[in-house]
Amino acid sequence: VKSDQADVNQRLVEEVYAELQRKAPAGLRYATFKQSDGVSFVHIASIETENGDNPLSHLPAFKAFQAQIRERCAEPPVAIDLEEIGSYRF
Repeated sequence: VKSDQADVNQRLVEEVYAELQRKAPAGLRYATFKQSDGVSFVHIASIETENGDNPLSHLPAFKAFQAQIRERCAEPPVAIDLEEIGSYRF
């Protein structure tokens, strides 16, 4: 994100986690990390619902996070699919 938007971005992410704690949607594992540069954020989501629906997309706090995300970012967000090879306690 842009350096002057890092705090705003983090606050919006924290609001997503607060709503996740309140609503506890099934079928979702989600983690967000901030890199040491203070402006790069990495989100990892594992969607494990029966129909493949992403519970995040239904949360008002996540919708607020996504609104105007391009204006907060120095570079557009990139989404990639990962194939799990192995994990420990993830």
